[in-house]
Amino acid sequence: MTFRKFFVIGAAVAALGVAGAAVAQTGAQKALIDQAKAAGTVGEQADGFVGFRVPSSDADLRSAVDATNAGRRAAYARSAADAGTSADVAGARMFESQLLPRISSGQWYRNAQGQWVQR
Repeated sequence: MTFRKFFVIGAAVAALGVAGAAVAQTGAQKALIDQAKAAGTVGEQADGFVGFRVPSSDADLRSAVDATNAGRRAAYARSAADAGTSADVAGARMFESQLLPRISSGQWYRNAQGQWVQR
């Protein structure tokens, strides 16, 4: 991948990924996810999506995660089409460039090897 494509992917995902996720979720859903991240129930994943670290029967939390991931999926698809790459690559780039640096101390994330790691 050329530097230009990498730059375009990063910029597009940064602009669209965060905006797309915000459009797909309500303030209450974002608050639920933030609380679940603080509790270690969910975390960011290397594929650019939110995942469950431990099982949860909370239907509202599941709905919030689904809404967030749907918004991200759409944003990754748009940025991938613009950059001529795949949505998987766009999601991974978003994780590396925007999501991973924002993970707070004590929160969990799933690395590219599939392991949950606490920051």
